[in-house]
Amino acid sequence: MNELLRFSQLDVFTDRPLLGNPVAVVHDAEGLDDAEMAAFARWTNLSETTFLLPPTQPGADYRLRIFTPGGELPFAGHPTLGSCRAWLDAGGTPGDGDAVVQECAVGLVRIRRTGERLAFAAPPLRRRGPMEATELAQVAAVLGLSAGEIVAHQWVDNGPGWCAVMLGSAERVLGLQPDWVAMGDLRVGVVAPQPDGADTDFEVRAFIPAMGIREDPVTGSLNAGLAQWMTAAGLSGDRYVARQGTALGRAGNVYVERLGDTIWIGGDVVACVSGSVRLR
Repeated sequence: MNELLRFSQLDVFTDRPLLGNPVAVVHDAEGLDDAEMAAFARWTNLSETTFLLPPTQPGADYRLRIFTPGGELPFAGHPTLGSCRAWLDAGGTPGDGDAVVQECAVGLVRIRRTGERLAFAAPPLRRRGPMEATELAQVAAVLGLSAGEIVAHQWVDNGPGWCAVMLGSAERVLGLQPDWVAMGDLRVGVVAPQPDGADTDFEVRAFIPAMGIREDPVTGSLNAGLAQWMTAAGLSGDRYVARQGTALGRAGNVYVERLGDTIWIGGDVVACVSGSVRLR
């Protein structure tokens, strides 16, 4: 079969190409099976590859399946924003004015548009609360940290399985050299405040070797979990900008805003590749 499907590749959490986190998007993917989706995600070798499908739940504008090279995710942030932009650019029309409603494995996710910037409503955490002492010791060991360097810690799992630690300085975050083998199945986020005078408020890194990507350049799901933790705990204000990707030569900016009970995770999206792809 030589069927061609519409294909997009976008850079997320940046307004300039090549500085954010890319996502590959296959449109009109309802004819593909799980094995074909997984195989294409391994082939692209990006942190995530997504597939746009007709919705199955009332109120949803489209359904999204999200794959890493290591398997499927119930939710991820930068694929949500990138896939929404691809859907809109392909002529998608939201059923509710400016609000787009995405269906994925965690349920319905709202996405709002403010000019060219998109933002998703952070989904509920599946696991929250401090890590157990043994869990925290494992995280400290794989990151090469002493216990005294960890200012605060929390489970911030909204699907991918994130746990997170806060350190005292962005410099220490950028200097981390994790033990990838010892990390095993851990999905670890690290955050610290920026120094005075910086143009962003926090530095973030995301380590996910079990998903087939050692370090994710810019991570919407982790930043969503971090925002729910930090705003509630008084570790941040209700509005801030996080920088991620610095250690990888990227310059991702994640715009966080808490409005009432909803936390919005926003970013710019740049379309870089548009064409068609043959998967069979």
